Amino acid sequence: MAAILSAASLIGEPVVNLEGEDLGKVEEIMLELEHGTVAYAVLSFGGHFGFGDKLFAIPWDALLVDQGQKRVLLKVSREQLEQADGFDKHEWPDMADATFRDRTRATYGLPVEARL
Repeated sequence: MAAILSAASLIGEPVVNLEGEDLGKVEEIMLELEHGTVAYAVLSFGGHFGFGDKLFAIPWDALLVDQGQKRVLLKVSREQLEQADGFDKHEWPDMADATFRDRTRATYGLPVEARL
């Protein structure tokens, strides 16, 4: 299997947790330009037929790509995601802000990093 994928190939792919519960789909891949890394996947979750979805910035290292099943795995429960801070598709947060980064990483059980 390929170790390199285009970001576009992940857009629209389903996101599930380790228990196989549906958590939505990948809407965007956000790049951190200074270091040339993927910072976040933006996940849509919660609505019906694309209406009422809430968006979530998920740190890339909280995710696993399951190429065999063509899906993305998020290592949190459905309840954890429902309690996480999300945002509206018309009002995106400043994802480069250190406070946003630290809070988001803590939400998904990841260590806070000094860069971004």
